[in-house]
Amino acid sequence: MTRCLPTDAQPFSLEKITAHEGRVIVFADMDSPLPQAANHVDTLTQGAVKRAIASAAFTKLKPGAAVQLGWPSNMAAESLHIIRMPSNPSSADLRAAGISIGKTQGESATLICADTLPVEQMAQAAMLRAYQYEAQKSDPKPDYGPLHVMVEDTEQAEDALRLAACMARAVHLTRDLVNAPANILTTTSFAQQIEGMTSLGLKIEILDEAQMEKLGMRALLAVGQGSESPSKLAILRWEGASGAPLAIVGKGVMFDTGGVSLKQAGGMEEMTMDMGGAAVTVGLMQALAERKAPAHVIGLVGLVENMPDGRAQRPGDVVRSMKGDMIEVINTDAEGRMVLADVLWYAQTRFNPRAVIDLATLTGAIIIALGHDKAGVFSNNDELANGVLQAAAEVGEGAWRMPLDPCYDTLIKSRIGDVKNSGGRPAGSITAAQFLQRFIQPDTPWVHLDIAGVALTKTDSAHAPKGASGWGVLALDALIRARFENG
Repeated sequence: MTRCLPTDAQPFSLEKITAHEGRVIVFADMDSPLPQAANHVDTLTQGAVKRAIASAAFTKLKPGAAVQLGWPSNMAAESLHIIRMPSNPSSADLRAAGISIGKTQGESATLICADTLPVEQMAQAAMLRAYQYEAQKSDPKPDYGPLHVMVEDTEQAEDALRLAACMARAVHLTRDLVNAPANILTTTSFAQQIEGMTSLGLKIEILDEAQMEKLGMRALLAVGQGSESPSKLAILRWEGASGAPLAIVGKGVMFDTGGVSLKQAGGMEEMTMDMGGAAVTVGLMQALAERKAPAHVIGLVGLVENMPDGRAQRPGDVVRSMKGDMIEVINTDAEGRMVLADVLWYAQTRFNPRAVIDLATLTGAIIIALGHDKAGVFSNNDELANGVLQAAAEVGEGAWRMPLDPCYDTLIKSRIGDVKNSGGRPAGSITAAQFLQRFIQPDTPWVHLDIAGVALTKTDSAHAPKGASGWGVLALDALIRARFENG
């Protein structure tokens, strides 16, 4: 797994600021007295800090952004970064500062003169932004240097940094999984990696094709029947509390050619990310286990590969789901919802969860609707939907609620079966969610997260460089803390 930025807490020392040889980070604002560290650096550099914060360039900075001074006088540092930080910073300000730090991190160690600033969100954002996927390169870049966070209360800061690192490792795992090529991360190798997570205290179970056939999961199995990679269902159980569990269900299409309804060649290489929902689920389960969350959560991921082949399902086929609904296959590229249909039904009938949340890179239509900044949130329960939206906002991950309504069911009504797997282009993300809702039992709170636009981006996203973002690990962990811990 990609190495997480090493971070530690150190006691406040003016001498260390003077002698540090890598980067030094201080904080200041135009309308506030200089904090102790910034004032010390200003004295060393003969007023350079005060001149910098009085400049037009600094006044135009948003909170969390920085100006950089190279080789500051009377200091051993190779560079000095002055981050604009209000005296009473918001969570967003702290995250922005962390992103500034992580974005410019190099091989040298960085000394963050945090003084009395809260460090968890800032350090976590730095760890999340300082990510580089080098696993497939013959000459990988060197690892980033460490962060030394200088604070007044080191014991409290160490606890905060441990939690920040736990969450960053979980997000990095998710990103690594999404970034991995489909010839490296297969249904089999992913399942093996999941089995290795028993060392964290998770209970792991892997169902094979014969077991799923016996359960009647023909919708899921139909998607993978054209692939040489066997379909699997992985179940990850974290039993940190008693009572009914929260079920997290992830779509794990390891590669999606579209099947017989073949996708266009341009951009198909990015379909390694079609297992993004499964990656988030696995990353979240790692985080819960590592931080010993007092919650009962079960993660379920359906692992398949959608390939064209003489055995592949065809448009016009009708398959029976585990629930018993007969699904007319209109488009073999609308495959993720068929995987989820069986896994959702299995999760409910076996585990009787108190709520269900699924994540899937499900539709291109959600990208047309919301772009690459927000995931689509569909739900049958206002309280759970609002909890997801609040948690996403709390951690700085974009989400937006989308409609569900029976009027859209006419678009997926089948002439020869019970339901079509695609209603065509109109309201494409909504009809996909309406399809999934058929497989949610009455009175079960449910949220569907369409993460097609946020799982992999061509530009920097909220916490990440371009590529896999890991969207959803932080939001769902925050939701679980707020609503599903301690029974």
